Amino acid sequence: MRDQWREPVIVLRLGDTDLGFDVPGRREDGTVEGTRRVRRFFRTILRGIGRAVMSVFLLANGGAAGRPFQREVAVSGPANAMALGLADSLRSLRGPWIVFSPAGVAVVDTGSTFVDPADAPPPRIVWQAREPQAPAVRFAKRTLTWPDGSVFRFSLHGRGEDQHLRKFVEPLGAVHWNGRPE
Repeated sequence: MRDQWREPVIVLRLGDTDLGFDVPGRREDGTVEGTRRVRRFFRTILRGIGRAVMSVFLLANGGAAGRPFQREVAVSGPANAMALGLADSLRSLRGPWIVFSPAGVAVVDTGSTFVDPADAPPPRIVWQAREPQAPAVRFAKRTLTWPDGSVFRFSLHGRGEDQHLRKFVEPLGAVHWNGRPE
């Protein structure tokens, strides 16, 4: 990406891509409302049974009752939000990475992380936005915000990614695209 965009980049591995949605016209799992009703009916029944069993299990083992299968809302905004392009592209990825530059954002897929690196497919760009359509990035809150007000909250793969990000971003939000000065 650095060679293609001809500017410095920050590359981070994305964490959980099982996103929750708060967008009119989308269900909580991101599917479009009004489609696949029969499948949705049976899935709802199975999910209800699973939640009941899990709640009983948690109560019997001293855990708190609640909603164990609750998705964390990661995409919010108006109907047909601009963030949906990014969120929809993440659904089928096996090894998602997010790439930031001063003038753009991209999502790259490296395939499954369980394969031998020698057998892994080449990385491919699945989504990108450049200035002026690029969303505003807030590294401290891990959000991308589009002009229409839609927001995508991303999580990182682990502590190592958080530490890598700290090499570029100061606590108050200043970004050093070539690394923080020593």
